[in-house]
Amino acid sequence: MKKILFVINDAPYGDERPYNAMRHAINLVKRDEVQVMVFLVADAVYCARKAQKTPDGYYNIERMVKSLAKRGKVAT
Repeated sequence: MKKILFVINDAPYGDERPYNAMRHAINLVKRDEVQVMVFLVADAVYCARKAQKTPDGYYNIERMVKSLAKRGKVAT
């Protein structure tokens, strides 16, 4: 089994890096032979904040975090 860790440290909006990391993590977690972990640090902790106000032209990162959490284990 492959283990992949995504470390995200950018704020959820204003940059595409958090979106791209979450998009890749969601696609990889669907595979049986891959274990995916996402670590939110610094400004990236706001990716998991409830009731986000998504700016025009951006995907809702909160929904992406929820989708990923439904498919895997979540550290608390």
